[in-house]
Amino acid sequence: MSARELVVLGTASMVPTRDRNHNGYLLRWDDAGILFDPGEGTQRQMTRAGVSASSVTRIALTHLHGDHALGLPGVVQRLSLDQVPDVVPVCFPASGAPWVERLVDATVYHRAVELELQPLVEDGPVPGGPGPGARTPLTLTARRLDHTIDAFGYRVDEPDGRRLLPERLADVGLSGPAVGRLVADGVAVGADGRTVRVEDVSEVRRGQSAAFVMDTRVCDAAYALADGVDLLVIESTFLERDADAARHFGHLTARQAGTVAAESGARSLVLTHFSQRYSDPVEYEREAREVFAGTLTVARDLDRVPVPRRRSP
Repeated sequence: MSARELVVLGTASMVPTRDRNHNGYLLRWDDAGILFDPGEGTQRQMTRAGVSASSVTRIALTHLHGDHALGLPGVVQRLSLDQVPDVVPVCFPASGAPWVERLVDATVYHRAVELELQPLVEDGPVPGGPGPGARTPLTLTARRLDHTIDAFGYRVDEPDGRRLLPERLADVGLSGPAVGRLVADGVAVGADGRTVRVEDVSEVRRGQSAAFVMDTRVCDAAYALADGVDLLVIESTFLERDADAARHFGHLTARQAGTVAAESGARSLVLTHFSQRYSDPVEYEREAREVFAGTLTVARDLDRVPVPRRRSP
């Protein structure tokens, strides 16, 4: 079944709690599955969420702190156990390469999956998009964030397409195989012999987008990643009363995350990566709501958050 949704596998920051596993997020996008930041316990959380290893077509690490990467060995070994047939790209900040190389071979196992390690050194498109195991045309873009170590955020963009309009097709007398030729070639011959362009009988279908912004202070890159996205997944480790600690440790408050979403025009906001020092998640919602009026989710483990329906043309 086709689906576009975020499967939340974990929502804790440095220390997991009784209710929150370390980080882990699977963005399902038709036949693509991008696994972001598999923290410790991600393999088990995938089982609990009903997510198969074969649904993972790419792994993307924002940085190499343990709560974002210690689940990588288990996930890679599960990909091998399930004999995932396609190459699975793994992108990460280049300075983290020594740790990634150790993690993917952390214990003895039979490597049956082919990984493509992609160290990132600069902002820009990540080669391979969602990975060779997915036919969905997506662009994956990385931008350097402002954390205490090298960290990148990611943005997923679907290209614009076109939506055929039945009434216009009827007006020019196109149906059946002729419509297929029109889509494939961009032009076809109408019932009266006139040449019909696909633009004449369709409208723009705007592509959808999602952004993933983990450990960072407020920075231009966070705004660039979030600009106009349909779904923004963003850390909100601290509350505003601890803004000094957030800045010191390279993190955001819930209010800052809400401000990034509001000022960037994000449609749906998912707050996550919560510090164990706070016991009431309502506080995160209250702070973000002071500045953000759109759809808001304070993520819980195993939540499924849909990508919003397409915007109107």
